[in-house]
Parts: sequence; C-alpha cells; structure tokens
Amino acid sequence: MKRRFCSFVLKCLRWRCVGTPVPVPKCLILGAPHTSLWDFVISKLFYTSIGGKASVLVKKEFFFWPIGGVIRRMGAIPVDRSKGAPLVKQLVTAFQSYETLHVAIAPEGTRKPTSKWKGGFHTIAKAADIPVYLGYFDWGKREIGIAEELILSDDQQADLKYVRQWYKNRGVIGKYPKNFITGTDLE
Repeated sequence: MKRRFCSFVLKCLRWRCVGTPVPVPKCLILGAPHTSLWDFVISKLFYTSIGGKASVLVKKEFFFWPIGGVIRRMGAIPVDRSKGAPLVKQLVTAFQSYETLHVAIAPEGTRKPTSKWKGGFHTIAKAADIPVYLGYFDWGKREIGIAEELILSDDQQADLKYVRQWYKNRGVIGKYPKNFITGTDLE
C-alpha cells in the first residue's frame, strides 16, 4: 500500500524513478544535489516506491514534538552536527548493530552553496566495511534514482573528487541550482 501511494504521489509530481533498492543489507547512499528540504521528501517517496527502506541523518533540532515522532517514523536519525567524530562513531556502531540499514547521506553536508564537500561517508563506509552507492535527484529532469556502486579506494580525496566529477558529468540540477557547486576544492 505504501509503495503504491508513494508511486502515485511521485507521478502526480511528475517525477521519473530510475533503479531498484540497493541489493545489500547495509550501505550508504549518497544523495545530491542537496539544495532543499524537499530533497528528503522526494527521496523518501522514491525509495519507498521502489520497495526500499532508508534512513537519513537529520539535525537533532528538528526532533521536537510533534515533528520529532513523525520524522523518526520516516527513518530519520537525529545527529548533533557540532560533534563530527562522534557522529562517525555513532553511525559505525549503528551499522554494526543492525542487520539491515540503508542510510542516505548528502556529500555536500549542507543545503547551502559549498565548494567543499564532506568525506565523512568515506570514513564511515571504510570503518563499517559497507558499500557506497551513488544516488541523485535531478530537479531539472525531475528524475530520481540510484545509479552505481562507488568502489572506494584508500585515498579519500581521490574518491571524493571522483564523486564530485560523477555528479558534474551527470549534469544534475538542484531545486535551487545556485546552491549546488561541483568544483574541485576538497575538505
């Protein structure tokens, strides 16, 4: 029932879905360009419509009554963004604790324009020994999907550069295009 409802909503919103749920029990799914809170809504509808169940990281400030309970049921995991290292440790522990866990994460780390993307996904994936998949939401084409598995090397900066170039080559457009920067400055 949920799948059909989500598919119906996406069709009404004129979104085209590409791909299937990630075929492994645990993974990170990168989602870009992340320029709007609507990215979460569209992504959640998409992954549910194709039969997947993914969690997302949401700043802890959003977990107040009555919104907190709703977004938690939607798969949101509260995070304290002021503590980067404990966040990595928290997610690695979560991946070790759950039998099945797909977590969507924005490599930009913010909805605001930034030329420096975050490499935390790389650290988490390596520490938890899980794969990373490239997902996208293209507001220009109104297309959302999961493309390929990113094979991580031991060089975080090279992998991050590859990811940025992948999104740039794909030509994806954010809801707010000026907020999506695929330059080469790395953090």
